[in-house]
Amino acid sequence: MTDRPFYERWFIAVFEPQPIVRLELVRILAPLAILAFLSSRLIHPDDWLSSAGFRLPALEGDWRQPLSLPPIPSAAAWGVAIVLALSGLATAAGALTRWASPVFAALLAYVTLADRLEAFTVSKLGTVIAIALAVSPCGFRISVDGWRRRRRDKTYVAPELCSGGSVRFFQLMLPVFYFSSGLCKASGDWLHDPLVLWSHVHDSYQTSIAWFAANHLTAWMWTAMQYTALVFEIGAPIWFGLPWTRKYALVYGIAMHTLIGLMFGPVLWFALLMISLLVASYGPIGRLRRLP
Repeated sequence: MTDRPFYERWFIAVFEPQPIVRLELVRILAPLAILAFLSSRLIHPDDWLSSAGFRLPALEGDWRQPLSLPPIPSAAAWGVAIVLALSGLATAAGALTRWASPVFAALLAYVTLADRLEAFTVSKLGTVIAIALAVSPCGFRISVDGWRRRRRDKTYVAPELCSGGSVRFFQLMLPVFYFSSGLCKASGDWLHDPLVLWSHVHDSYQTSIAWFAANHLTAWMWTAMQYTALVFEIGAPIWFGLPWTRKYALVYGIAMHTLIGLMFGPVLWFALLMISLLVASYGPIGRLRRLP
């Protein structure tokens, strides 16, 4: 191994088989967080996707709307909502995963493009996650499919490993996502105004916890949290890339998203989605392997 060229050793380290339990945790947790975010829309699909509700006008030839999808009949909207919910739940349960996950990914992509007014981070990121799951070998462990295989064949043993790219995708996506977010913050006011974070908790998403924190934490605490978050996000490729800083980055990321979920009401589902991805991608593998 030591006689191999550096680039070859790097390639092997990146693409070598990875514990499949990481992939399965994404399969279980991510669809549930995405569906929870969409739940308020799923119960009113006619207002959401059909001409019965408010629709933004098509901007023909405008770069801000590269694709305009027309509204669908109310009955079709209900069908989309029901199949979206069922396919998402089936993916999370690992039931008919090879069929459910592509359907879930396709419908997520559709509703995200069809409702560009409310296509928030969870919608867009969730679509990417669903597509990645649909083309991955998930559904073998902690799943209904795995249970059915064991019922049919008593000698069946679920695989411990999967193709490295299926797991590495999520492990690389997180640092890139954080770095992009940090770069946008640094390009805005986060480096110039020490109270940007404090101003955010006064928006319409404010919770009682946010109200309490805004009135009782001193100004320097908000500034410290603001710059710490900025350092974490911009340096995410380093913090998650180096083995000796990875566990600290994991703990900080979970703590940061926990606070985000507690202080910004509707952003709770985004926080849960990110915590799920963090734990699945970087959680201690010794403990994760104890899962069935």
